[in-house]
Amino acid sequence: MRNHLILLIFLPVLITVGCHSDSKMEAPRPEEGIVVNYGDTEILAQLERKLIKEGDVVFETEDIRSTRTNVLEVVKKHKAYVSADEEFNSSGRESSTLTIRVPAESFDQLLNEATSGVDKFERKEITVKDVTEEFLDVQARLKTKKELEARFLELLKEAKKVPDVLEIETQLGQLRSDIESVEGRLKYLESRVSLSTLTMTFYETVPTTVQFGQKFRNGFSNGWDNLIWFFVFLTNIWPFILLAFGLIIGLKLRRKKQNN
Repeated sequence: MRNHLILLIFLPVLITVGCHSDSKMEAPRPEEGIVVNYGDTEILAQLERKLIKEGDVVFETEDIRSTRTNVLEVVKKHKAYVSADEEFNSSGRESSTLTIRVPAESFDQLLNEATSGVDKFERKEITVKDVTEEFLDVQARLKTKKELEARFLELLKEAKKVPDVLEIETQLGQLRSDIESVEGRLKYLESRVSLSTLTMTFYETVPTTVQFGQKFRNGFSNGWDNLIWFFVFLTNIWPFILLAFGLIIGLKLRRKKQNN
């Protein structure tokens, strides 16, 4: 039991040291294997590159409805899905923006099919981010923390005194929180690597011709609005209007008195 208590005292130190050693690990080259050391055991793992691919394209179309239908059919064909769908209508322009999550291996094919027939892109940006080093680092830290958690559980089974049990449970709670955080980061990276993101914006230029009837309605509406604003203006300057009327009446009375 004495040995166990000594191990219990130094386990928090081991956790800190393990985290620092994990952060120094370097990513392997794609054609090479990587040797990861855990205690006296060597694990040889062949790790492929982990790449996050993203794209952003903007182009004009003659028929926005037809283009939208074609894009959605291509999305369905490649087992992708639309994570965000936005439509914008402004004077002379109607546009649609789709955020698409597509399996990484189908990214290029989906982009080519969805933009088939586009002569010129207003914007086309494709970026690839290599997260192999971070992916490897997160995996190593997760394995280290899980091994430490297993040691804590063994100590918890053998602990007899209440203070020892409470101390081990406290360390276990903190370690479990760290493990869940690392697992969340690993799942996020796996999702971004397996599913690429493509943001596609296409728009149609709409003629701004206004018919005579529409002009008449607009003029009537504008006239009514101007009349309302005129009355509002008069309401704001009513003291000056009263003063002007008083001056006019006073001048007339003075002239009349002079004439008499």
